[in-house]
Amino acid sequence: MEENKEPQLNIELDENVAEGTYSNLAIINHSVSEFIVDFINIMPGVPKAKVKSRIILTPQHAKRLTKALAENVRKFEQAHGEIKDYEQPPIPMNFGGTTGEA
Repeated sequence: MEENKEPQLNIELDENVAEGTYSNLAIINHSVSEFIVDFINIMPGVPKAKVKSRIILTPQHAKRLTKALAENVRKFEQAHGEIKDYEQPPIPMNFGGTTGEA
């Protein structure tokens, strides 16, 4: 009897992408049809920062990402203890529209 196997997804990871990009600020905007997440690296004492990466998601994928992140944080905290959320002063930025920070 043959098992119903789901098709395998072959995912390539480019060498440059595999190195990753450090981010210590995420700016999130949304419209009716998409969520836009800008990842930024802010350095102490440097008054200017550039968006290092922008990810555009459908609302459905944004919700799935939220659930996946929450589950991974839960697993991390089970293994390593609670992640401390140190309050940082808000960074004054106005990109227009609805903005959230993560």
